[in-house]
Amino acid sequence: MDSDKIVVKQMSKKFRLRNSGSSSLKAAVMDMVIPGKRSKREDFWALKDINFTVKSGETLGIIGSNGAGKSTLLSLLAGTKTPTEGSIETRGTISSLLELGAGFHPELTGRENVFLAGAIMGLTRKQMNERFDAIVDFAGIEKFIDQPVKHYSSGMYVRLGFAVAVEVDPDILLIDEVLSVGDIDFQRKCIKKMNSFREQGKTMLIISHDLHTIQSISDKILFLEQGEVIGMGDPDDIINNYESHSREDASSSLQREWGTGEVTLTGVKFSNADGVSQDKFNAGEAVTIEISYKASCAITNPVFGFGIADAEGHLVHGSNTQIENFDTGTINGDGSVVLNISDLALASGNYLFSFSVHSDDHTVNYHRLDNHYSIGVNNPKRFEGSIYLPTKWEKTVNNE
Repeated sequence: MDSDKIVVKQMSKKFRLRNSGSSSLKAAVMDMVIPGKRSKREDFWALKDINFTVKSGETLGIIGSNGAGKSTLLSLLAGTKTPTEGSIETRGTISSLLELGAGFHPELTGRENVFLAGAIMGLTRKQMNERFDAIVDFAGIEKFIDQPVKHYSSGMYVRLGFAVAVEVDPDILLIDEVLSVGDIDFQRKCIKKMNSFREQGKTMLIISHDLHTIQSISDKILFLEQGEVIGMGDPDDIINNYESHSREDASSSLQREWGTGEVTLTGVKFSNADGVSQDKFNAGEAVTIEISYKASCAITNPVFGFGIADAEGHLVHGSNTQIENFDTGTINGDGSVVLNISDLALASGNYLFSFSVHSDDHTVNYHRLDNHYSIGVNNPKRFEGSIYLPTKWEKTVNNE
């Protein structure tokens, strides 16, 4: 049970990209015979120096933004692509569902494609006959099994593809975004089947943008970004890391920094009620924000302010020390002020924080950091808008 099923060592994958021009045979010939006509190509490293091991019985979730290299990695593990550098070792039979309808011939019926898929995986017709009823039953397409798959809906495609992939009883199962297609009942069947695989000691690698599901079924998670490993390990830790990166990426285009510089904001730290630094909170939770600064000279009664905006940069709430009648006195050198939010009454989502320090007459902006810090909020309550206001409804009695 402790044997390594997948070992990836210093693996990289390079593609050659054509910058311009036609890709036709005529264009290729012209490139060779006409001086200076050769089209420029550039190297694109889809994956760079990837290292990880997956043991027998483990489920590895793979997450990352679009273009991170997730699907390329699964294709390499499935053997449909080869590494440019490094090595990939797999032990046992591999079944994969890498893209919608991959391996299906559109002119063949569902029945014919099932047996074709089995033959490709090295199974005999007798073995596929033994598995056929289970495949059709899982896919739930009995009425259409003898129809050409070109007439199937996307949901029927993925149901049949997943059923074939799991019912051939592989040692290693590779799945790319199967949970994004199909109805809720089918997704539940998929998750139940994957849990059964785990109980049987099978090895699975799964790509999904459904963070809740991948967090619940994975033993560990691999986080890829721009072809490189950002982190790998405990699902909760890696998901939090991924969400922090996503918030930072989303806010980068909205960030702005400016000011005269007599005072600079040197750091911001978000903490929970226990003093633990974090960037993800539950609604209703107390949040402490320590804002560090450096004053190059004595500044009397500076005003420290903050603003909260939604993920699109629309202001939700803002205030400052002057509005709250807090006397900041005179500052000089290094120091900090602390902002306490006793009840984070926000809807679920990502929020951008801005911080500023300016003169008490509002004529000099010493330093502003607009939308530079982001946090995530989880709120089980359902309501419209961003701010939660406690409300109470009453019914009047008509005495007439």
